[in-house]
Amino acid sequence: MSDRALEGLDEQQREAASLLRGPVCVLAGAGTGKTRVITHRIAHGVDTGAYSPGRVMAVTFTTKAAGEMRGRLRALGVEGVAARTFHATALAQLNFFWPQLANDTAPSIVDNKVRVLGQAADALRLRLNGATLRDVASRIEWRKVAMRTIEQDAAAHPDGLSGVLDAAAVVELQRQYEKLKDARRQLDFEDVLLACAGMLESEPRVAAAVHEQYRHLTVDEFQDVSPVQQRLLELWLGDRRDVCVVGDASQTIYSFAGADPRYLLEFAERYDDARVVRLERNYRSEPAILDVANALMRGRPGALELRSARTARTARTARTLRAASAVSRPTVTAYGDEGAEAAGVAGAIAAQVASGIAPNDVAILYRANAQSAPLLAALAARGIAASVLGGRRFFDQPEVRQAVMALRGASVAPVETTLVVAVRDVLRSLGLTDEPPPAGGALRDAWEARSAVLRLAEEAPEGTTLRAFTDELLARGRDQHEPSLRTVTLATLHAAKGLEWDHVHLVGLAEGLLPISYATGFAAIDEERRLAYVGITRAARTLSLSWSEQSGARTRQRSRFLREIGPHPLEPNPPRPNHTGTRHAGGAPATPAAGRRN
Repeated sequence: MSDRALEGLDEQQREAASLLRGPVCVLAGAGTGKTRVITHRIAHGVDTGAYSPGRVMAVTFTTKAAGEMRGRLRALGVEGVAARTFHATALAQLNFFWPQLANDTAPSIVDNKVRVLGQAADALRLRLNGATLRDVASRIEWRKVAMRTIEQDAAAHPDGLSGVLDAAAVVELQRQYEKLKDARRQLDFEDVLLACAGMLESEPRVAAAVHEQYRHLTVDEFQDVSPVQQRLLELWLGDRRDVCVVGDASQTIYSFAGADPRYLLEFAERYDDARVVRLERNYRSEPAILDVANALMRGRPGALELRSARTARTARTARTLRAASAVSRPTVTAYGDEGAEAAGVAGAIAAQVASGIAPNDVAILYRANAQSAPLLAALAARGIAASVLGGRRFFDQPEVRQAVMALRGASVAPVETTLVVAVRDVLRSLGLTDEPPPAGGALRDAWEARSAVLRLAEEAPEGTTLRAFTDELLARGRDQHEPSLRTVTLATLHAAKGLEWDHVHLVGLAEGLLPISYATGFAAIDEERRLAYVGITRAARTLSLSWSEQSGARTRQRSRFLREIGPHPLEPNPPRPNHTGTRHAGGAPATPAAGRRN
């Protein structure tokens, strides 16, 4: 029996990776090595002969996460595991079995739900704007992941849609939408899960084939499963119990998409013989950051008590060694207005970069996309390049697609220079210069993208050919394995999930922003709290929290989450001027527009 895959794991990780049979639940806190445990557990099962790779199904929620899982398994010498998203797995099964059952190809997938809804509205002579159609699309998505009929949805929303459409009109629009899809032999994104579940329920031979193919199931991010995904998982599992689920209830941030953490929290009740392992040793964050995170979630259902594995301020590279002095207790700052907050955060980042911290080690996180504009402007004013996460994917950018095509073409002819020289020459012919353009704008964005491609060539193993390099670029594009740009990252809290940076600035901690204004009721506020927790736990070395007391003509109050954290884990900053030049006063709450730390 080989224990190769267990080497390098801590005690709790090793325990989780050693449990190869029966229902297993791994409660994995932020930064505790969740993906490492999943992949090493599968690899250990393969090494010991308990698993055959082709009979393992590992499902997660994003294509990027599935690609990372496959990559890590390959590095462990494991090939052939079906590591996909829920939707990709369900779609593959539909495409395989549908022709056998219906003597026809599987339906196509709707590529734009809002457009089809607009056509349905036209057929009903309803004049609806894009925002209303998007709201109806969201209602349809929620209804389907919750496994509700149109009538059940109408009963749950007797007032219709936000005063724009009455309940009867919403029902008729949904019915017309379904009729259009049926007439065109189309399924939407949510139909894929429902159709796969229906097929498994109604066709015993299909269920038997799936059960025979996949004997061992692993589910990542189990706190985010919806009712239809849970039902699909039950159908994939059948009457067997060989399932491992991994998740963290404190990171449930997709309730609007149907996520229900109760499936994770009640797993041990559903399976009375379940083995539960808690991963609470955090390898990402400084102890002071974890103090803030733990204080925010203390007493919440399923909350884990994270403990830092950092016993000393160790530097992983020469760059982090130079920046080691940057580690400090988390801070919170109140600014007079949003302009002052943006300028203050940009100033703090400028100081970090000047001290030797790389821009790509810094992130600004916020609740809503609209908060990014003043931050981008403030960073550009200081000559700091920034990129917004969640926009166009790296390998979909025109500059990157052009570069990959040009490099692919160049790889056909014999190359007499080194890989780096060959790649640099191609990129220079496309516009790459030695010095970057000014920060802000499309020219700088294109330069950063081309520079990232060049860095990949510089990091490639010695002896890599141009053809092999372009093959690797194409593979990275398929798996959404994107290189790091040397820019400050701006991201919503949702987009930041699963990522980490050495230095994080979490802005907008004010009532109406975090929690967001439309979050009412205990469940909605709890979701906002978890969003704040996700933001806090993205930080490895330093964390700064901030908020502004004025937003246009509106006066805001500091977020209730700051009060819940309390003053002990936080430290005040030196006073800074607000947007109009007035200086903040540290200490206790003061008059409006005065700065304070809590």
